[in-house]
Amino acid sequence: MKKKAEIGISIAYYRKEKEMTQRELAQLLGVCTQSVSKWEQQISCPDVMLLPEIAKAFDITIDELFKFNKLKPKGKRIVKKAT
Repeated sequence: MKKKAEIGISIAYYRKEKEMTQRELAQLLGVCTQSVSKWEQQISCPDVMLLPEIAKAFDITIDELFKFNKLKPKGKRIVKKAT
């Protein structure tokens, strides 16, 4: 079974770390707020061409965006899903 990429969790985490709203990130990237929301809910993924801009917005590397879930401590939930 193929494991689903969880870049949306990473985006939500780093956005909140930078104290940015979804609207602010969307404006910075030139996308709509709904796109950012869908990424964070893992409904869709950002276009590959946006990855450098997303990483730049968070002052991290693209690798860090993808490695986020491998580095977080086990047993701790960093980002809560909406209920």
